[in-house]
Amino acid sequence: MNQNGQPHSSAWVTFTYASFAASAFLVAIGVFFLPIDLWMKGYLTMGIVMLIQTCITLTKTVRDNHESSRLVNRIEDAKAERLLMEVSKAA
Repeated sequence: MNQNGQPHSSAWVTFTYASFAASAFLVAIGVFFLPIDLWMKGYLTMGIVMLIQTCITLTKTVRDNHESSRLVNRIEDAKAERLLMEVSKAA
């Protein structure tokens, strides 16, 4: 979902999946055709896979922190609104 809470279009989601698949495929082909020993190719592949995993984990963590801060802000705003309503009723 984007900043306004609207879901992404199916075309955008398809584009992002296709871009990821194409980039992973092209990197795999590049590593496969490198003129180096098999153990070096394995090491590069392992590093690439771990880099992708950590990018996904970091992205999820940053998103979760952002979403939780938005929820906390909404709760605090609701509390402040309720307090202001109680004060205005008492006056």
